[in-house]
Amino acid sequence: MSEVKSDIQIAREAKMQPINDILAKINVPDESTAFSPMGRHIAKINLEYLDTLKDKPDGKLILVTAITPTPAGEGKTTTSVGLNDGLNKIGKKSIVCLREPSLGPSFGMKGGAAGGGYAQVVPMEQINLHFTGDFHAITSAHNLLSALIDNHIYWGNKLDIDVRRIVWKRVMDMNDRSLRSININLGGVANGFPREDGFDITVASEIMAIFCLSNDLEDLEKRIGNITIAYTRDKKPVYAKDLKAQGPMTVLLKDAIRPNVTQTLENNPAIIHGGPFANIAHGCNSVIATKTGLKLADYVVTEAGFGADLGAEKFLDIKCRKSDLKPSCVVIVATIRALKMHGGVAKDDLKTENVEALKKGLVNLQRHVENVKKFGLPVAVAVNHFIKDTDNEVKALIEFCDTIGVKASLCTHWANGGEGTKELASHVAELCEKNEDKFKFLYESKTPLFKKIETIAKEIYRADEVIADTKIRDQLKSFEDAGYGDFPICIAKTQYSFSTDPSLKGAPTGHSLPIREIKLSSGAEFIVVICGAVMTMPGLPRVPAADSIKLNKDGEIEGLF
Repeated sequence: MSEVKSDIQIAREAKMQPINDILAKINVPDESTAFSPMGRHIAKINLEYLDTLKDKPDGKLILVTAITPTPAGEGKTTTSVGLNDGLNKIGKKSIVCLREPSLGPSFGMKGGAAGGGYAQVVPMEQINLHFTGDFHAITSAHNLLSALIDNHIYWGNKLDIDVRRIVWKRVMDMNDRSLRSININLGGVANGFPREDGFDITVASEIMAIFCLSNDLEDLEKRIGNITIAYTRDKKPVYAKDLKAQGPMTVLLKDAIRPNVTQTLENNPAIIHGGPFANIAHGCNSVIATKTGLKLADYVVTEAGFGADLGAEKFLDIKCRKSDLKPSCVVIVATIRALKMHGGVAKDDLKTENVEALKKGLVNLQRHVENVKKFGLPVAVAVNHFIKDTDNEVKALIEFCDTIGVKASLCTHWANGGEGTKELASHVAELCEKNEDKFKFLYESKTPLFKKIETIAKEIYRADEVIADTKIRDQLKSFEDAGYGDFPICIAKTQYSFSTDPSLKGAPTGHSLPIREIKLSSGAEFIVVICGAVMTMPGLPRVPAADSIKLNKDGEIEGLF
């Protein structure tokens, strides 16, 4: 048996085409007004060129989501890349739109986010590390606002900011638990007024969420100005625009906001742009990138974070609501390994055939299918194939999907690239063409905030009740009184269960949704509802991925994947 190559080996053997040739496939002209090369294989599309596409018809939008994640892995990004290559294989003009990876997970536990096997975007090492510097720009813009806040207080505090009520932390794109809660401005009069502060990871920044929801630079600047940074001693909100921060922050983001174009291993175009935290924000690539793809191709494949209960719900209720995007169909990625875990099998026992456990775990897939259909969207299931999956297990899964009225396609893109998703690609194209435009949101914008939370909890998580104390309810009422009642809800909870208890696998019912705290994202324009233990600054594991990462004697990176 031949040795299985690692992702990084496969990526290094890729025969990449010059970025000009990749852009030519989607009719982007080879001229300086259209794009700026960032080396030989990456480019940023110019906003001026995007303005010329406004009157072009949109292609079909395909959302890729997944069952509830498990340590066994589902492969959402890999499937998105594989499906895009499959669509191009069957003669469709398709682009994949993905999120940019964060350095924190790359050096922590999760690893990169450029796909895997023969369904990857390249150059993989650059994409997973500094890429085009977008995250550095977002980090700098965020921390500029932090610096302006403390500087304003130092020079007399004309806005009467209450230093106990500053809600704007600092950020860095790394996992560092020691920075979650810190004291700053120590060292005497010359250094300012001591206060408590902390760091979040860059992907959890409201700047990242705003960056990904903005339609253009003007919209970006306006939203930045509307960020609530603190409260006065009279508990009145203070906004970023009160410090005139939106101008210089937008200057730092003016190049980052331009979408990045790379390619898949099969030399098909890929747009990789933005990457908000999929819990504390909506977890999708940028609106600008998605809309660019829709103008340049007949099909756009994009993904949402985590399982469909979090990622797809936020994509549909937040991103689509804010941008007028409408998916034509949804692909739910499932693996036999993960479904067996939902059926009670331990991770170490997944290599053994267990059709009964698989059948028990199928309730998780079924619930995600039912939930997506509540949005009026057609659903396809992608069975991301692993070597140890048996014919009996595959048969049981595909037959089950038939009984609930969805087609499941066995996908071998990890081993075979686009060739391994041709069946799925044909089915998805068919669903897109048949789409009767029945898309609807789960709740109306005018619905009261607490009722929106209840709707998500009961309809998507199948909770019996939402538990919120008087303080939480009063806060929601104050948000409504301040004019934020139309904002959508962004629930932050564990991704490992429909409930707030990560150990409850499958499709639990009869549980409650306890609200720990709520946060206003007045610039991004949503309300974050935090349930359970969700960290906005992750820590590194006992043995971080960084332990194995180094340069070899040839100057190549080892251990990244």
